[in-house]
Amino acid sequence: MLTHRGQEALSCTNRGFICRSERSQAALRMFCLPYAGGGASVFNSWSNSFPDTIELQAVQLPGRESRYNEPKSTDIHETVKALADSIKPYLDRPYALFGYSMGALVAFELMRELRRRGDPLPIQLFVAAMRAPQTPPICPSLADLPNDSFLEEMRYYYDPPQDAWNLPELLEIILPTLRADMNMCDGYIHNLEPPFACPIYAFAGQDDRSSPPAVVREWRQQTTEDFDMDVFDGTHFFINTALHDLQRAVISRLENIVRHL
Repeated sequence: MLTHRGQEALSCTNRGFICRSERSQAALRMFCLPYAGGGASVFNSWSNSFPDTIELQAVQLPGRESRYNEPKSTDIHETVKALADSIKPYLDRPYALFGYSMGALVAFELMRELRRRGDPLPIQLFVAAMRAPQTPPICPSLADLPNDSFLEEMRYYYDPPQDAWNLPELLEIILPTLRADMNMCDGYIHNLEPPFACPIYAFAGQDDRSSPPAVVREWRQQTTEDFDMDVFDGTHFFINTALHDLQRAVISRLENIVRHL
């Protein structure tokens, strides 16, 4: 069982997310959205690194892990409408969004959906390993490629961890979800809307072929507030190779926000 300081048990719900660190006295929540093919377990270890003033919620999209038997969505607008319904009861305190790769795109469109509904918006958006939504994609469309070509292109552009990808039985489980997620990304069309009055902090991998720093930096066009960016050594999955530095940057920003609440 995942715990924090022996007091907080992992709790699962059917609301579209898994609570990783339920802290009733926390000043701030952060909802974490994983990369394509990933589930809430991507953030399993994060709670233990964050202070008690911050509560983490790891989003569990349909079709993976505890929701594996649910239909997988390939439409980002359908996804964010359901997600907006799910998190509405949990917007009762200041919150931030952290999205990694596809998760950054979902977080962005979720904010737009919440704004259309008149719901509370985050006070901080973190985006990692994802080009700005208004920039053209660098990768070709991948979702409909035959398996061998699909995996070859994924390896070239995203450089996924090879220990998992070298296990055929694991790939068989991952591939349907990964294809659905790539379909969601391939089919994404950016529509012009006003930028957010919310600071954005972006993160990029120096050698990421899918979202190099130059296109990640264009997230600055999506905010009228402060924009910051860190570039880490590594490729697309610097969430693994530079995890400590990534977490340290996020925690530092959130602690500064908490001090001024």
